[in-house]
Amino acid sequence: MTDSRHTLLRGQFDLTWSLFEYHLERLEPEDFLWEPAPLCWTMRPDGDGGWVADFAETEPDPVPVPTIAWISWHIGWWWSVTIDHARGQPPRERTEITWPGGGKAAVEWLRDLRTDWLAVLDRLDDAALDATAPFPWQYDSGHTVADMLAWVNSELMKNAAEIGQLRLLRVARRLDR
Repeated sequence: MTDSRHTLLRGQFDLTWSLFEYHLERLEPEDFLWEPAPLCWTMRPDGDGGWVADFAETEPDPVPVPTIAWISWHIGWWWSVTIDHARGQPPRERTEITWPGGGKAAVEWLRDLRTDWLAVLDRLDDAALDATAPFPWQYDSGHTVADMLAWVNSELMKNAAEIGQLRLLRVARRLDR
């Protein structure tokens, strides 16, 4: 990364990650599948030792409250697909993104995605930032790779805040007892 856009986008990513890391370091295995509300989306055992995400192609109304497990899978899904696009590889389908389970496995998976993303960022030059981004705007060719990087920063910040809020709520509820 060489121009000011690189510097800005990388700085935003690093700040977002540092805020996320605050919560990742404090997550306990029990946090992942804790259901904060009766209407919840989570990860469920698939019967073969894996996990399947609650999911609907059309967002339901009301929207279910996601668990930390579901949000961590969601991050893994959109980030893996974004990395595939950025590398020029065929993007994996949602169902091909496997959640490793809660606790350390999920945290390490997210940290590995960060490492993969940094490798993508380090390969980008100024011309690449202006190229058309195929994701997440598959049907709108007006967005650039720089837009995609900004979207990753925004999406990660939103998901990090959701995980952080759920973690804080669970801790607070345990203290109330």
